[in-house]
Amino acid sequence: MWHRLALLVICLWPAMGYALDLSLPSNATLSREISEGSGSYLLPVGPFSEGSLPALEVEGRVVQQAWRLEAQSITTLQILSPLRDQLIASGYEVLLDCSGRECGGFDFRFNTKVMPSPDMFVDLFDYRFMSLRQSTTADASGYVSLLVSRSGVTGYIQVIHVAPKGGNGLSVATDAKAQLPRPGSDQPVAQALMSQGHVILSDLNFGSGSSELGEGPFASLTALAAFLKSDGGLRVALVGHTDAVGGLSPNIALSKRRAQSVLERLVSTHGVPRAQLDAEGMGYLSPIAPNLDQPGREANRRVEAVLLNSE
Repeated sequence: MWHRLALLVICLWPAMGYALDLSLPSNATLSREISEGSGSYLLPVGPFSEGSLPALEVEGRVVQQAWRLEAQSITTLQILSPLRDQLIASGYEVLLDCSGRECGGFDFRFNTKVMPSPDMFVDLFDYRFMSLRQSTTADASGYVSLLVSRSGVTGYIQVIHVAPKGGNGLSVATDAKAQLPRPGSDQPVAQALMSQGHVILSDLNFGSGSSELGEGPFASLTALAAFLKSDGGLRVALVGHTDAVGGLSPNIALSKRRAQSVLERLVSTHGVPRAQLDAEGMGYLSPIAPNLDQPGREANRRVEAVLLNSE
């Protein structure tokens, strides 16, 4: 977990309302900010269901920010959790706390306010959302929503804050004391598989155009092996993905060979029974970022583990 990731101070003034300060890790960068002195926001308060998204229309000073940070080998839950804990400790009441499928997947994502790419990226299979309220007086409340997702080794955080009439806007700054979790523990991999059903093995490397897996060691494979060996009934599919350079057929073949290389490493080096593993390739058919620039293409070149069952 981040060490004191989010230091949040609520300051009250009789006439000025309050200001919300969040400290993010020093490697976080602000992609975009939109501020409205007087505006409204349809704050989701329930998952998308039966064709609609329950929402509360809140008014006041609306500040929307998109942040990105390096988030290799950590989950969206690990990004969100410290922020959630600090908000609750500061007196906020949780209205909605959900992840991808629980929120409503595609329908939720496209019925709530999200900054466009490249400022904010949302993986439809791996995002978390929460909305919170803090009452400052009998008739004035502040509202916050957090949307967290990731692409490759990059984490994305969207914060929307609505201050009561006359209140201050959102203040967010980076802090060298705020740290990301140490990569390499088996919790992120196991946690992502059990909560999201899949995980990107983001520390793997292959030679350019090659299916040969680097020497390693790779913390993600150590973690995945420990997860699989803890229960012989668990099975995963290793799924390779490529960028959109070249034809579909050769990319599918290359992505499957890379997945197969990962499978063989898990068997030969980590002792995972072959019966618990499968290898497939999707080529460029399932991107997690636009293929328009180098960062996007690098993010799309990946191998994921997909949980099949736990029989």
